[in-house]
Amino acid sequence: MGSIHVHEFISLDGVIDAPTWTFDYKFLPEMGRAMAAVTGRSRGILLGRTTYEMFEPAWSQRTAEDDPGAPFFNDTTKYVVSGTLAEATWRNSEIIGAYDPGRIRSLKDEVGDIYVSGSGTLVRAMLADALVDELHLFLYPLTRGPGPRLFTEEAQARKLSLAACESYEHGVVYLNYRAQG
Repeated sequence: MGSIHVHEFISLDGVIDAPTWTFDYKFLPEMGRAMAAVTGRSRGILLGRTTYEMFEPAWSQRTAEDDPGAPFFNDTTKYVVSGTLAEATWRNSEIIGAYDPGRIRSLKDEVGDIYVSGSGTLVRAMLADALVDELHLFLYPLTRGPGPRLFTEEAQARKLSLAACESYEHGVVYLNYRAQG
């Protein structure tokens, strides 16, 4: 059985909206190595519709020369959770329908390790259904105020265990948490 690995850029106050606010912080090579460790073992990408629609134009035309992550995003099968998206136009993409925890569990069995980025609505639903095995967070040293949060006030309390932690020269911290039980 595979694992679901969620990657998020997150502010100190828990906001995970479109990460344009991270642009003031250089994405350092060490950060790239942390991400490569996650994407390197992933056999599929799971995305919500909104993130899919943001990623497609951003990644579909990139090459390895543009960004070392481009082959992963373009060549790996992308599973899109959406009840409204009619057609997936980014190569290697498959619409799997509206959110269904049973379908996600099956996907873990079929695919193996799965990478998720952004996709806040999807991630919050998977957290509520205990489908997320690991969180990979880049915590930025700023607050955002209003905005969508990784954990809402309605989220169930749960314990996680710290699997890895790295800090970078500009104050960003990488945190890898594993689900317990």
